[in-house]
Formats: sequence, C-alpha cells, structure tokens
Amino acid sequence: MKLTVIGASGSFPGPGSPASCYLVTADGPDGNGGTRPWRILLDLGNGSLGVLQRHIELEQIDGVLLSHLHPDHCMDLCGLHVAVRWNPEGWDAGRIPVYGPAATATRIAEAYGMDPEPGMQEDFDFRAWEAGRTEGLGPFRLTPFAVRHPIDEAYAIRVETTEPGRDGEPVTRVLAYSGDSDTCDGLVEAARDADLFLCEAAYHEGRDDHIDGVHLTGRRAGQMAAEAGARKLLLTHLPVWNDPQRCAQEAREAYVGPLAVAVSGLSYGL
Repeated sequence: MKLTVIGASGSFPGPGSPASCYLVTADGPDGNGGTRPWRILLDLGNGSLGVLQRHIELEQIDGVLLSHLHPDHCMDLCGLHVAVRWNPEGWDAGRIPVYGPAATATRIAEAYGMDPEPGMQEDFDFRAWEAGRTEGLGPFRLTPFAVRHPIDEAYAIRVETTEPGRDGEPVTRVLAYSGDSDTCDGLVEAARDADLFLCEAAYHEGRDDHIDGVHLTGRRAGQMAAEAGARKLLLTHLPVWNDPQRCAQEAREAYVGPLAVAVSGLSYGL
C-alpha cells in the first residue's frame, strides 16, 4: 500500500498545497483472474482535483472516502462531477463509489446548486458510513470511527490491506487517517497498531488552548499516536499560519517513533 499526499493544507488551500486529499494505492483483483492497481482518495478538499491529475487520470479513481462534509475535505467532488458528466469524450469508468456521512449526496448537490433528486447520483454511488462497520472495496478494508469535531458526522478512517510479505506469507498493512478531530477514543481505536497514522495537527500549544473539540495540536496528535501504538506518525492539515517544525517538536514531546510532516507531492510506502 502506498500513500501519496495530494493536499495537506488545513482549512483552506495554501500557496504550496491544496486542502485535504490523499491518494492510496494497492494492488487488487482485476476481475479477470489477475491484479491491477486500485486507487482510492481520502477526502477531496478544495484545490485538490487539479493536483491529483499530476499523479493519476481521473478515470482511475476507484473510490472517494470522505471523513466529513466541511469544504476543505469534500468540495472538489463538485469538480469531479463535472469531469464525469461533461467530458466531451465521454466517461467510461462508471459511477464512482463515494463513502461519507449520510447527508453527502444532498450536501454536494446543494453546493452545486442542484436539486438533490437526482443530484449527482447518476455520477456517484453514494454509500453512507456507519461507525465501526467495515466496508470492502477492491483490496481495501475500510472502517470509519466517529471522532470529535463540530459537525453532525465526522470520522477517522482505518484502511487495511493484506499483501504478500517478504517470506511470501500474507501481511496486513494499516493506514489510519484522523480526518479532523480533537482527542477522543474513536481516534485511538482507528489508529490502533497502525503502520502509519496520518493525523491532523491544526493547532499550536499555548495559542489555541481555549478551543476544545475541534482540532489537535502537535502534542495532542503525538499523544493519540502513542496511546494507539502507531508505528509512524505523519502530521497533516497544517494551516498556512502554522509552523511545521513547531508542530513536529510538539508531537515529539509525546511520541518517540518515526515522525514527519506531510508535504504535497510526496509518497510513503507501508
């Protein structure tokens, strides 16, 4: 399994990165007895659709997984709708599965000024998350966990694959994605023993201490990773006014494992 950071800027696009979007790739069945690369997106925030096309063709998207319905995590689904509906050469890839909160189809249709019925349902196969219920898509097992963020539904997402190990025996790889969340049990459970924990750190210690239930600081992200036993921590969702090195230093106060800050365009193997 491979993670490619498309957008890592918090709350809105920055000068060097779109808002939240992460491309996850793993080999899986091609339907003809062989294998092919499967490609899913964790979130599709504003500004991400353009940068995504540096890495894959839009027809190669096998699914979109939305953590919640704030614009910096979902709004470029409107642009993807245009690509599916209005490509002059046609769209042969079929309806794209879109996992998300129950209101996803209505929210996206209204954002584009469409009647929710049928809205974008001719282009997207909308599938509602249920906390703790695992979904299967190609080689991926996808499990949402309810987290603490000021919106009706917000989820951290656990992505698992089973791949051949070096000795030929199957090995499970786990990527955990926080979405947007403050500290909570759901976040720890999503990241339990993960090979890589992609975790937001939108706040700074000392600057944002008066705000509860919205975002993590670097230190609180480190605490969540340590409590979960995550093997690696990748900090993301940093607004333009955050100092990435300060976030990393805060995280290091609570987490002793491998640690980095997400950068748009970089890939990480699991």
